[in-house]
Parts: sequence; C-alpha cells; structure tokens
Amino acid sequence: MSRKIAIDVVLLPEDKVTTRAIEANRELVRKFGEKIVLDRSGCLPHISLCMGCIADCDMGAAEEVLREIAANTSLPELTITGLGIAENSHGETVSAFQIDAIPQLQMLHEQVMKELRPFTDYDVTADMLINPNEVERSTLLWIKNYRDKSSFVNFLPHITIGYGQATAVDLPASFIASELAICHLGNHCTCRKVLWSVKLQQN
Repeated sequence: MSRKIAIDVVLLPEDKVTTRAIEANRELVRKFGEKIVLDRSGCLPHISLCMGCIADCDMGAAEEVLREIAANTSLPELTITGLGIAENSHGETVSAFQIDAIPQLQMLHEQVMKELRPFTDYDVTADMLINPNEVERSTLLWIKNYRDKSSFVNFLPHITIGYGQATAVDLPASFIASELAICHLGNHCTCRKVLWSVKLQQN
C-alpha cells in the first residue's frame, strides 16, 4: 500500500521577504521560545495555497497538474498589508505577515485546491509529517480542517513568522513570489522539505 504524506502547496517569496521573515522570527524565538525556527532550508517562510494528505503514488499526477497551472499563471507583485496576530486551537498566539488577497492570488489558490482535490484528503495522522514524535494536536487539527476552515472564502494569505506577538517589524511593501512548490509538512504546519518546485509563467 502506498505511503501517504502531509503536504503544503506553497508560494515561496523572493529573498528579501525570506530574510525579513527569518529576522522577525529570530526576535520571536528570543522572546517566546523555539516552537518555530525559520531558515532557508529546513523551515521555509511560505504562503500556503493548499494543504492535505497525498499518497506517494499520486505525487507524479499532482506535479503534472501544478506544472500546467504554473505554465499559465503569472502573479503581479504581492503586498504585505501588516502584521496578523491569531490564536491556534490551544490558544497560543501566532504572528504572520498578512498579504493582500488580490484576485489573481485568490484565483490561484482556488485553482490549486480544485485541481488537486482528486489526489488529496484530510485524514491526517502524525506519521504523515516529518518528525512524527514532535507533532502536536493543534497541527493535525489545522491540516484536518484546512479545506473547511482556511480555503476558498476563508483563504487569508500570509507568511507565518512564529509563536508570540511580533511588534515593530519593518515590513517590505511588495515582493515577487514566482516559485510554486510542494513541501513536506512538519509540526506547526512548517514547510520542512521542498519535494518539488516550478517557476510560474513570467510576463
């Protein structure tokens, strides 16, 4: 039987935003601890478009779907509108860069969700994530409820920067996100490993 893994289909931002997110995360880690420690290889800043579980045997088909979407998608610059502060299912505070949900970004999210639907489900278990022994219930609940609570009309594009309430962060106004990727999820819905990626169509 094919193994299933928990994935996140994401947009990866350009370097200046990756750097700023890591810097903001370091301040949160210093004040609130190391639940999320962002870096450039094993815990990537990202914009989630579609979470779910997928069987190894369906990865090739999912990649082909995303390759076709990428070949026909060109995003304008995206805008960070401010800091977002939310709580997870345990009541813990999480900070993020909020991103303007422009029509092109909303359309991309919905297209990815719809076209990957035949290959994904939400029956997630800890062994589907990287480092299963670390995985908390709040992580599993977020993935399990992603389609119902975080997609389509509930889609709120953001880049998570970590646990705790961030303050006085110097925000880049706009940026390019031209790389679409499939990442293997870790605890706190972090993108721990890029499994596949492709560039979006360029104007």
